Amino acid sequence: MTGIPTSPADRSLADVMPSIAASLGVDVRNPLALPPTRDAVLVLVDGLGAELIRQHADDAPTLAAMTTRMISAGFPATTATSLTSLAVGAPCSRHGIVGYSFALPDEGGDTPTVFNSLRWTTGSADGPSALDRFPPREVQVLPSLLELLAEEGVDVTYVMREDFRASGLTRAAFRADGAYRPAISLREIREAVLDTVAGPSRSRRFVYSYFGDLDLIGHIHGPGSPEWVQSLREVDAFVADLATDLPRDCEMLVTADHGMVAAETVIDIDATPSLLADVEAVAGEARVRHAYARAGSEPAVLAAWGAELADHARVLSREQALDEQLFGPGREHADRLGDVIAIATGGVVLARTRHEQMESTLLGHHGANTAAEQHIPLILR
Repeated sequence: MTGIPTSPADRSLADVMPSIAASLGVDVRNPLALPPTRDAVLVLVDGLGAELIRQHADDAPTLAAMTTRMISAGFPATTATSLTSLAVGAPCSRHGIVGYSFALPDEGGDTPTVFNSLRWTTGSADGPSALDRFPPREVQVLPSLLELLAEEGVDVTYVMREDFRASGLTRAAFRADGAYRPAISLREIREAVLDTVAGPSRSRRFVYSYFGDLDLIGHIHGPGSPEWVQSLREVDAFVADLATDLPRDCEMLVTADHGMVAAETVIDIDATPSLLADVEAVAGEARVRHAYARAGSEPAVLAAWGAELADHARVLSREQALDEQLFGPGREHADRLGDVIAIATGGVVLARTRHEQMESTLLGHHGANTAAEQHIPLILR
């Protein structure tokens, strides 16, 4: 038996940073009711779904024992959206990073410009840089909680890969200046975190650390594969050691940006003419797709996608998604959503083998609103 709840609390990833800020003495809401602390460390393990911890509790005894609280990633359950929701404390309906890729208005363009928010490129993940065409602080304009911490005199430190330091997503989501400790491996992350909070300090300290290998291995080999299980074991040992070695007056939180499901049934959009008729652009990712219809063709595209994907996805119009507050309350960024949105069910993936060759080879996916993708741990020490 593990302590993992069977359903998440009525809280999401967007509640984490406001609560951390409140615990550090900033006058903001504290929805997670975190206790006061002088220093805080947040570890974000990409792809560490709570349901995966439950299924592999024997391989991750520390994570299973410490996951006494569970929250939701938010929709869509994808890294760029989740990290932005975490940093600014709001759902994507407010911050506008509405998926792995989506359309952005582009002056002079005859068709929607597909923008990849994770890579900050146009067209595809390996397309040209969009840093000049779509400046990060114009695509996402909300202030981050890390900016607020810095303004309040808290020392902010980032522990993550060097190439993330000046990425478009980092600039758009986290926004705050701070010390930067490049780290990739769990050993490097542990050493950097412990060194940052070791010894006395006149200032309060906050450390954000990110580990991405579990997600990468899950994408390539599949969640639950031997390679993935080995990575999970290493994460478990890392969390156990960090919980032991951090100073007692330093709060530690561990969470994730989403879970993951294994690909079972592949629908190739690029090889299905009915899904491309009257469609100017397709964005999103394999578990959540956005179709942008030619003007006046929205009803026909909705009908075609609904008929073709009837047994494989929930298909709804942009207006339905807004009415259901699927992406969160508000309509500030409604024009970034597809005219038609398809949310894969079960183990279905909506691939694009011509336009997304790399992504189409992956065995693990996320983005939709199943428990396996939405439920994430909230570990507190």
